[in-house]
Amino acid sequence: MEQMRIDLHMHSDASIDGEFTGTQLVEMCHEANINIMAISDHNSIKSVQAAKKRAVELKMSYIEAVELDCTYQGLNFHVVGYGIDSTNPAFEQLEHTMRQQELALSAKKLALVNQLGFNLSKAQMDAVAPHGIYAGEMFCEVLLADPRYQDHELLKPYREGGTRYEGALVNFHWDYFAQGKPCYLEVKLPSLQEILTLIHESGGLAVLAHPGNNLKNRFELFDDMVKEGIQGVECYSSYHTPEVTEYFRNKAKEYNLLITCGSDFHGKTKPHVQLGGHGCIETNEIVEQLKQRNII
Repeated sequence: MEQMRIDLHMHSDASIDGEFTGTQLVEMCHEANINIMAISDHNSIKSVQAAKKRAVELKMSYIEAVELDCTYQGLNFHVVGYGIDSTNPAFEQLEHTMRQQELALSAKKLALVNQLGFNLSKAQMDAVAPHGIYAGEMFCEVLLADPRYQDHELLKPYREGGTRYEGALVNFHWDYFAQGKPCYLEVKLPSLQEILTLIHESGGLAVLAHPGNNLKNRFELFDDMVKEGIQGVECYSSYHTPEVTEYFRNKAKEYNLLITCGSDFHGKTKPHVQLGGHGCIETNEIVEQLKQRNII
């Protein structure tokens, strides 16, 4: 049997760092022969209904989803809710709460970046930040384009030929804005249990996103998360090595969890990531799991 083409993790411009509209993503997936898709925007369901409508028109299977930030035992990470009721007003309220915090921190982020030896202006950042929220990827985009910093030592790893060139924008985010890094500013996140409750009460299934990236080598936390109520794991991801994929496949089978696959496509912030680029070779089996759990 020919393998189904699926991608259950991608971002539209409803995410702060996404490039394309939800409708555009549906059409791009259709052109790429992806049969089953889910847009899982960061703390936002704004693209869901329009994208779902377009998917129906193109006779594609569309799963309502959202990727939510949360925290557990001092670690910040992402959980995707699949098969949710995206009309639940709690999702809009959560998005508003998170966006207000991010907006309030944007000026502070700009000050921290300038302390690294730059002199970026608010106008420069506003030009690339349609939501008014400054993400790490945006700072890198502006800095790399600013002729004043053509030879700046700090930026050399992110220019062509540098050690962090592939995926430069997101690498800059991880290097300077991720938890524990020089420009990190704390956002008050919901707890894992709060997010699990929201997803479950919305009729969805809670899946740990790209654990090889999110758990930051604290893989032992995964067993505890399952006890808390995690129901699936994104084993196949553009971030994962074959060894990481195999580790979480074995865990999924041990706990009878849903296995998912997602590229985490964003567009220009992750140009090395392509739709469907998750390396999964058992998509038909995943489709059967989705059917058994009434997700499709």
